[in-house]
Amino acid sequence: MKNTIEILEQNQHLRNKCLVYTRVMGYHRPVESFNIGKKGEHRQRTYFKEVLC
Repeated sequence: MKNTIEILEQNQHLRNKCLVYTRVMGYHRPVESFNIGKKGEHRQRTYFKEVLC
């Protein structure tokens, strides 16, 4: 069975760039437009799921 890296290399031409947006100060911005410090803050965020009773 092929490993993941080999599969990704073979299918590289089929991949598309994915933009990740996040909400900042009431509006949505792409994460790639953040400066270095803001990108670091974004990586450190903790995500959670709300448990409905």
